[in-house]
Amino acid sequence: MKAKTMEAVCRRATESDIEVLSELIAGYAEKGIMLPRSRETLKRQIDTFVVAEVGPEVVGCGSLTRLGADLVEIRSLGISEGYKGLGIGSKLVDQLIHEAKEQHIPKIMALTYEVRFFEKNGFVVVNKEIFPEKVWTDCINCPKQHACDEIAVLKMLD
Repeated sequence: MKAKTMEAVCRRATESDIEVLSELIAGYAEKGIMLPRSRETLKRQIDTFVVAEVGPEVVGCGSLTRLGADLVEIRSLGISEGYKGLGIGSKLVDQLIHEAKEQHIPKIMALTYEVRFFEKNGFVVVNKEIFPEKVWTDCINCPKQHACDEIAVLKMLD
């Protein structure tokens, strides 16, 4: 089973990935653990996404959204059923961290239910109120805005 991890390759997403990204994100959104993204939004933001492939199949995704001059957020991080627990999520996070470093952004954050996963990848739990950029751009429109149960995590990049 671990052989799948070795075969997973991360790359920047392209427009040909929109359908599979839409399906993957919708599966998480239906469970209430990820915000939905329309195909139109995915098309507009495709340059912010990375995907993980095993062979020709896209099995995971994540995106990086700039929240300020010194802060980006990992969003829409998900792995297809049957591929979880194989290190693919960590490969995606590594790729997103690499992208943030290329943009000279020193801080990367996420809102998550999977705190242990992010801690394993070098993030620390922080108070989400330290991210007014996030609160005013996204949280203001979120249905969970007054009862948010996600945990904020942060990693300082060197």
